[in-house]
Amino acid sequence: MKKWILFVGLAFTLGACSSDSSDNTPTEETMYFPPSDGTNTWETKSVADLGWNQSAVQPLLDYLELKNTKSFIILVNGRIVIEQYFNGHTANSPWYWASAGKTLTATVTGIAQDEGLLNINNKVSDYLGTGWTSAPLAKENLISCKNLLCMNSGLNDALGDDVSPANLQYVADAGTRWAYHNVYVKLQDVVAQTSGQTWSTYFNTKLRDRIGMTGGAWIQSDGLSVYWSTSRNMARFGLLALNKGNWNGTTIVNQSFFNDATTTSQNINLAYGYLWWLNGKASFHLPQTQLQFNGPLIPNAPSDMFAALGKNDQKIYVIPSKKMVVIRMGEVANPDNPTFALSGFDNELWDKISDLYQ
Repeated sequence: MKKWILFVGLAFTLGACSSDSSDNTPTEETMYFPPSDGTNTWETKSVADLGWNQSAVQPLLDYLELKNTKSFIILVNGRIVIEQYFNGHTANSPWYWASAGKTLTATVTGIAQDEGLLNINNKVSDYLGTGWTSAPLAKENLISCKNLLCMNSGLNDALGDDVSPANLQYVADAGTRWAYHNVYVKLQDVVAQTSGQTWSTYFNTKLRDRIGMTGGAWIQSDGLSVYWSTSRNMARFGLLALNKGNWNGTTIVNQSFFNDATTTSQNINLAYGYLWWLNGKASFHLPQTQLQFNGPLIPNAPSDMFAALGKNDQKIYVIPSKKMVVIRMGEVANPDNPTFALSGFDNELWDKISDLYQ
C-alpha cells in the first residue's frame, strides 16, 4: 500500500501571482515559508496552476515507487506541489539523511563563524588541540576547518569512517588532494568546543528550532552521528538553502557564507562546495576514487542545481532558477549498485522530473 498526497486540483494561492490593476503587469509570486510553530500548515500549489504537464505526473510516481522510495516532495516558491508517501511511510515517519546531512554541519559551521566562535580559515588544531590526527605535526597544522568543508584535508580516505586520531593518517598536504572522507565530522567537535555546548544543543538552538524542523535528532549509528527527521523537515532545510540562509526575512546563516558553500570550493573537484554537490561544472570527482570525470554531475538536471546527497539515495535538490526544492527519502534505488552519494538514479529521476515542466 502506498499513501500519497498530490496537489493537482484546487490549491491555496495566498501570495500567488497577481496583476497590478493600473497596468496589468503580473507581479512575481512571493516566496512562502511554512510557520515554525509545529503545526502542519503548509501552502500548496497545483501542477495545473504551474502550467506543468499533468500527464508526466503518474510516470514519475510509478518510477519512484519502483525505486524503493519512501517519500517525495516538490516545492516551488516554498509551496508543496507534489507530496507522496509509499509503503506505510507517512508525513510523520522519521528517516535518516545519511550524507545529505553533511550540509547541516556545513550550515551550522557557518552560523558559528557568524557568531565569531571560529574562522574556517584557521587550522583545526587551533580549536581541538594538536594530536587530533596521527599526521606529523607540521602536516596536521596545514589542515584548516575549510579543508574539512571542502574534503581536501589530505587524510587517508581508505581507512573507513573512524575519526579517532590513529585512523586519521596523512596521505598528502591539505589542499592538494580531494577525497570524500568522514573527517568533516570534526567540525561538529569544533563547534561544540568553541560554543561550550553539545553539538546537538547548538544545532537545535541555532538551526533546527529556528526553521521549525520539529523533532529531528542526531542518532548514533555504527560510530556515525546521523540526522533523522521527517521529509517535511528535510524540505524546510531545502527551502532555507534555496533562500541562501534566509528564513522568512530572518538570517539563519550569512548569505555570503552560503554563496561560498554552494560554489566550487577548490580546484580539484569542481562539483563540490562546502559539503554540497554542484551540478553544471566541467568535471567532477566521486567518492572512493581519484579519477576525474568530464561533464556535469547530473546531465538531466538544471545546470544551476546544487544538492545534498546521501547513501541509499537520500536527496535534497535545490534549483534556484526554478525556485524549486526536491526531496527524496527511501531505500537504495538500485540495490545492485549502491553508492555513498551520487548514483545513476539521480540522472534517471531528473529525466522524469524534467518531463513535468519541459
